[in-house]
Amino acid sequence: MRKLLLLAFAFSVLVACNSTKPAASAPVNNTATKSTYWQQHVDYKMDIDMDVTTYQYKGKQTLVYTNNSPDVLDRVYYHLYFNAFQPGSEMDVRSRTIEDPDRRVGDRISKLAPNEIGYIKVNSLKQNGTALNHDTVGTVLEVDLAKPIQPGESVTFTMDFDAQVPKQIRRSGRDNAEGVALSMTQWYPKLAEYDFEGWHAHPYIGREFHGVWGDFDVTLTIDKNYVVGGTGYQQGDAVVKGNKKTLHFKAPKVHDFTWAADPDYIHDTMQVPNGPLLHFYYKKDLPAENLEHWKNLQPKTVELMQYFSENIGEYPYDQYSVIQGGDGGMEYAMCTLITGKRSFGSLLGVTAHELAHTWFQFLLATNEAKHEWMDEGFTSYISDYAMDYVMKTNKENPAEGGYGGYYYLVKSGKEKPQTTHADRFETNLAYGIAAYNKGSVFLSQLAYVIGEDNLKKTLKQYYTDWAFKHPTPNDFIRVAEKVSGLELDWYLTDWTMTTNTIDYAVTSTEENNNITTVNLERKGLMPMPLDLEVEFTDGTTEQYYIPLQMMRGEKPVTTETKILNDWAWAYPTYSFSISKPKSMIKSITIDPKQRMADIDKSNNTL
Repeated sequence: MRKLLLLAFAFSVLVACNSTKPAASAPVNNTATKSTYWQQHVDYKMDIDMDVTTYQYKGKQTLVYTNNSPDVLDRVYYHLYFNAFQPGSEMDVRSRTIEDPDRRVGDRISKLAPNEIGYIKVNSLKQNGTALNHDTVGTVLEVDLAKPIQPGESVTFTMDFDAQVPKQIRRSGRDNAEGVALSMTQWYPKLAEYDFEGWHAHPYIGREFHGVWGDFDVTLTIDKNYVVGGTGYQQGDAVVKGNKKTLHFKAPKVHDFTWAADPDYIHDTMQVPNGPLLHFYYKKDLPAENLEHWKNLQPKTVELMQYFSENIGEYPYDQYSVIQGGDGGMEYAMCTLITGKRSFGSLLGVTAHELAHTWFQFLLATNEAKHEWMDEGFTSYISDYAMDYVMKTNKENPAEGGYGGYYYLVKSGKEKPQTTHADRFETNLAYGIAAYNKGSVFLSQLAYVIGEDNLKKTLKQYYTDWAFKHPTPNDFIRVAEKVSGLELDWYLTDWTMTTNTIDYAVTSTEENNNITTVNLERKGLMPMPLDLEVEFTDGTTEQYYIPLQMMRGEKPVTTETKILNDWAWAYPTYSFSISKPKSMIKSITIDPKQRMADIDKSNNTL
């Protein structure tokens, strides 16, 4: 999601698509992961009948769930996300009690009338034909099974449910601020994820999502005048009967299904050379300036798709959609929902961010509730580089904005470790900066630690190894270790599991027999290797590199760079010699390119 200035929190994207192309092939690649890795599988078949006058819909769901775990399961859980949009819900109360509520939510949920709330009501649920006991607890459906699911076993759940689309407040809903009729995200009973850590049946309080990989087959009946964009490929033409039409979509190998609909959508397409067909849905009543922006967005989105495919991994589906809707920007399967009344720079920026989420969180499906910095931070990093590329701004460090946000958070005293659950931050400010800014710095600074080329190789290998899976932070850092040949557990630990800070200083120099000794000090708790530059009075410079002992190696450096002895973390001071007198030295600088997130740069140069 897109940062606004240094502190901005981003918006997430909804996704929708329309195509008659065959399903893209997306096999799981297990070659570089341990044979012990497993993940659950679920296939959805849903028939939905939407009434656009009442915003209520009826659903029938057949769900085939395969237990690939080594565990026997005696319960399952479903997410009922729309139940969050009711007065007194956890989302409502949290928004009214947090120090800095999201202005889009505020106290709006508490004021919803009965015909404006959201709900999903499960009328019946069966396991292989046997009725089940179930209990709706807020946004989670707790289900007792008639028979435990054995390892390797597949079972079929059939469900009838009724639902109502809430007035648009956060991401989902009807009649958003720009007049989009339906932004249908997290709108169906969604089976919770079960993995090596157990169940992840988190209540919907304000953050993001986690889902089970599988195939979706969705039939939607809706008013015939509505234009629909959604996850998946449209199967044939719509079937019109009276005032309604029925659309059929299939989506292979996804962990979510989203759609949006409005009677006044313009629908444009643009082909990515040797890539997917892009779809654009936006309202025809937008101001003329905004309509022009949406036209100009289309060729730039082609460039963005090409950039991400080249620098992370090839986009595996045959289409992608950018859809006006929601309340900002949010990523979903094969598409995004974004608000449309923006300057061109903002429209392109949010599209770049949300499209990047296709790789970081959608294809590399981390648990956003636990590892929010992996999807938001990685996305912020790569989308900043993509924007620099498509706008040809040629910045020395396109991700530099993330550093400023991180420094602000450190000084605020409100920082919590990035391992904090996304809903447990005391403030939205602390969450936003930890996820977006500090998460972006994680990658930018990792390039400083292991080398730019090694980071580029790491991102590509990470995609190769972990696309269509649920990677964890350790999975990523292990890829970086294998690519670089360096030990990096210290980096993951200090940066993400603590609030330790980096602060290195050039403290003094001493001269003896025309040899200058440079004295350095580690003032912060977090260790780092050091790049140093010495500038001489004649205008020449020398580069030095001090390896961190616990890395057990060095990053690639130029042949002109002088590699010094390792610095062991427990030693707070370090000294090295320059074979010239002090009078010939103009300055000594730690990290001259400022890629290290040193919180006090006033002592970096002597």
